[in-house]
Parts: sequence; structure tokens; C-alpha cells
Amino acid sequence: MRLLWSLPKAAPAILRHLAAYGELVVEDLDQSQRDLGARFVALLLFGVCVCFFVLMLCLMVVALTWDTPHRLSAIGWMAGLFFVGALLAGLYRARLLEAQPPFLGTVRKEWSEDRAVIERILADRD
Repeated sequence: MRLLWSLPKAAPAILRHLAAYGELVVEDLDQSQRDLGARFVALLLFGVCVCFFVLMLCLMVVALTWDTPHRLSAIGWMAGLFFVGALLAGLYRARLLEAQPPFLGTVRKEWSEDRAVIERILADRD
């Protein structure tokens, strides 16, 4: 019963906390959007440059070995190198995804701290 009587006194604090959670969510989403945009642009530029570089290297290897008996083995070795490169890139990406901070991490942390305080306050009143 005391809880119902103390609710009007606690309402402003609860509303301030809810507003603060809203601000934290907006900040986390803005930061995530900026990070994602920057990573996408960097990845796109890197990918285009690497593709052209690899294409030119492959053309050079084929041109150098075209009139030799080693042209098929050169193409096979290049395919093997691309496979190993793709495998390493996939492993690297998996490690990056593991190290990525959780979505809305600061909101979760603040909520767990506030929940502990609320539980302690409610336990003291009973």
C-alpha cells in the first residue's frame, strides 16, 4: 500500500530515468549508424581497389606465362591463393563480429544498475 502512496513522489524520477534511457538509445543508435556508414565506405573503397589490383596481377601472370607450358599451373596456383585468401578473410570477419560491442550496450548496463536500485528500494519498504 505504501508503494501506491509513494508513486506520485517517485513519478518525476521515473520519468527522468525514462527520458535518460531514450537519450541513451538515441545516442547508441546514432553512434552505430555513424560506425556502420564509415565501415561500409571503407570496405567499398578497399574492395574495389583490391579487385582491380588482383585483376591486374592475374592478367600479368597469364600474360607472362601464356606461351609457356606453365600457364595452366599458374592459373591453378592463383585460384588456390584466392581460395586461401577468401578463407582467411572469412575468419578475420568472424573475429571482428565477435569483438563487436553489443547493440544498445550502455542502455542495458544502465538498466541493470537501475533495476538493482529499484529492487533495493522496494525491498526496504516492505
